[in-house]
Amino acid sequence: MRIDRQEALRLLTDEEFLRLGRMADEERARRHPGEVVTFVIDRNINYTNYCSTQCRFCAFYRKPGDGSGYVLGQGEILEKIRELLEVGGTTVLMQGGLNPDLGLEWFEELFREIKRSYPSVTLHSLSPAEVEHLAKISGMAIGETLMRLRAAGLDSLPGGGAEVLVDSVRAAISPRKITRDGWLGVMETAQTMGMGTTATMMFGVGESDGDIIDHLSAIRELQDRTGGFRAFIPWTFQPLNTELGATMEVRPAGAVRYLRVLAVSRLFLDNVENVQASWVTQGDKVAQVALRFGANDFGSTMLEENVVAAAGVDFRISIQRLVHVIRDAGFRAAQRASDYTIIKFHD
Repeated sequence: MRIDRQEALRLLTDEEFLRLGRMADEERARRHPGEVVTFVIDRNINYTNYCSTQCRFCAFYRKPGDGSGYVLGQGEILEKIRELLEVGGTTVLMQGGLNPDLGLEWFEELFREIKRSYPSVTLHSLSPAEVEHLAKISGMAIGETLMRLRAAGLDSLPGGGAEVLVDSVRAAISPRKITRDGWLGVMETAQTMGMGTTATMMFGVGESDGDIIDHLSAIRELQDRTGGFRAFIPWTFQPLNTELGATMEVRPAGAVRYLRVLAVSRLFLDNVENVQASWVTQGDKVAQVALRFGANDFGSTMLEENVVAAAGVDFRISIQRLVHVIRDAGFRAAQRASDYTIIKFHD
């Protein structure tokens, strides 16, 4: 029977912690028998840190025009992809600031050159906020923008920029960024075009328990219509070096809160197949525990990561270490593609 919002809220706030974990673990095992945990070898290329939205939770951005930021050249990006493929990587996660100087044609040219040089690589790139930004500065509809990006080589959309899908929360932490309906609208447009997507949630920014359930409900309702989300990835706000972190009156979300939210996500999102652990924000030990709180995927090796690192969190993990951590938690490690098909097992 499908869990309703009221029950989800009860689970999040009142259910005994270890029992909640067991419930989520049982649901994971039912959906993914065989004790297999997947991961992808990818690289997160942050092509620019100039950003016009200047979100209060972000330590990565630089103001456009102030001279302290960067824009990667096409050659630099291609070299990063070459290094990724050398270690068996398959996926490029390209995300950056909303840079007013980079128009749609810049991305079209870049994506075409990437696909010409490395036709096997998957471009899992550009969050809904970036897509909306490109549409606005190009004077185009979201659908036309996505069609042109897809024609140039874009394969799928990551779920970045969701934060908490409640506009009152968004107004407090990222007032210039895409709205709740805007984020969902970009995703629905991409999904109806046949593009795969993922969904995320960054929490611990002062939202209420009810806001968490509102976010999960928005994802589940869209998934009911389209079936286009391949995975859900929750993670916690990292406050160091951020404007929001300096002014927050609430404590950042800790490991127990993270695991509770993860478990409820697995139980409530009955139409999303995969739930991902976040070793990038939690470290590999908590991420191991997350595999018994509903997660069936360990994310990626992230050969490069700059956004979370700018907030003072710099967990790193090699392919060998990642496989060891999965095995040590009692699972079988399997490398996957961005669409969650298994490439090979690491026995």
